[in-house]
Amino acid sequence: MKTMILAAGLGTRLRPLTDLISKPMAPIVNKPVMEHILELLAANSCREIIANLHWHAEAITSYFKDGSTWGVNLTYSYEEELLGTAGGVKKVQKFLQDDTFLVMSGDALTDIDIADLLKFHKSRDALATLVVTRVDDPSDYGVVLMDENCKIVGFQEKPPRENALSDLANSGIYVFEPEIFNLIPEGSFYDFGRELFPRLVDMGYPFYGYVNNRYWNDVGSLEQYQQGNFDALSGKVCVKIPGTQVREGVWIGSDSEIQEDVIISSPVCIGSRCVIKKGVRLLGPVIIGNDTVVDERAVLYKGIKWGSGYIGRDASVIGGIVGYSTFIKENSKILENAVVGSGCVIEGGITIHPSVKIMSNQVVENDTA
Repeated sequence: MKTMILAAGLGTRLRPLTDLISKPMAPIVNKPVMEHILELLAANSCREIIANLHWHAEAITSYFKDGSTWGVNLTYSYEEELLGTAGGVKKVQKFLQDDTFLVMSGDALTDIDIADLLKFHKSRDALATLVVTRVDDPSDYGVVLMDENCKIVGFQEKPPRENALSDLANSGIYVFEPEIFNLIPEGSFYDFGRELFPRLVDMGYPFYGYVNNRYWNDVGSLEQYQQGNFDALSGKVCVKIPGTQVREGVWIGSDSEIQEDVIISSPVCIGSRCVIKKGVRLLGPVIIGNDTVVDERAVLYKGIKWGSGYIGRDASVIGGIVGYSTFIKENSKILENAVVGSGCVIEGGITIHPSVKIMSNQVVENDTA
C-alpha cells in the first residue's frame, strides 16, 4: 500500500527545539521521530512512500535519502508554500491514485497495527477512515464524534474538558480510496480537519473512525515530546532503540566510553561515541545523544541531551531538555521542564530555572534565567 508522510509542518509548539530543525527530525531515543514511522511502515510492507516537505527540507532529504537504508522507496514533494494537509496530498495525486492509500503524520510517535486498520477500512467499504485514540484531556485535540457503527458524525475542535462530547482524538493517520481526490481542490490550501472532513460528514459519505488501542503521541508539546522519549525507553511504545542493550533498560551505542564509578539507573539510552566520565550519575529516564561528553560528577535525572556538546563537571540536568551541540559548563543546572536550544553555551555556575526556554545559539553568562 502506498503511503504519504506529512512532514511539511513548522513544529512551532516544540520551539526552541525546532528553531533549527523540522519537527519530524526531532529525536525520540536518539532517532528522528520520522525514522520510527519509516520503520513501522517497512515492518508492515508499506514500502512505496512519498513525503511532503517545507521547513528545513534539506535536513530530511540528506538524512533519509531514497529510504533504501530502511528497506523502502522514499520520494519527496517540496512545497514552496504550504498547501495544507489535504492540499499536500492532492499535489501528489499521480503517486497515490492507483489504489487504497495511507496518510501518516511524520511527527507523531505510534506503533499502530496498520494491518488491522486496513482490514477495518475494507470491512466498512469506506471512502475514508480516520484513526482516533482515546485521550485524557480532549482540550488539546480535535475530537471526533462517532455513532455505534463507528461512522463519523461530527467534530469538536479542542473543546474544554467539561464540554467535550468524546474522548477520541484525531490521530493524524488516514486511509483513503482514490475517489477522495474528487473532493479536494487542486493548487490551493486545503485542510483535512477544517475543510475536507466536515464536508464528508455533511454529504453523508462512508467516513469511519478506527479506534487505535495501541500507543499514540502527537509530540505536540514539549511535555509530550519528553513523555514520548520516556515512553519509548520504558517500552510503552514498541520502537527500535539504537545501541546495544547491556542490561535491562540500558542501551549504549558503539565506541562509547563509560569510566569508573559511573552510576546508571535504568532506563537509560547513551548514544555512540560518547564519553561518560568518572563519578557521573545517570538516574533514568535519561537519554544522551551521540558524540556527547559528560564530565566528572555530573548528574542527569529525567533529562534529555541531544547529540554532540558537553555537560560539565558537577553540572546537572534535572528534568530538562538540551539541544544539539550545546555546552553546559561546570556547576551549571538545568532544572525541571527547562529547555535549552541547540548551539547554546551555558557558562559555569548558571542555573536555568524550571520551565525557562533558551532559544538556540544563545550564550548565557549571567544567572538570570
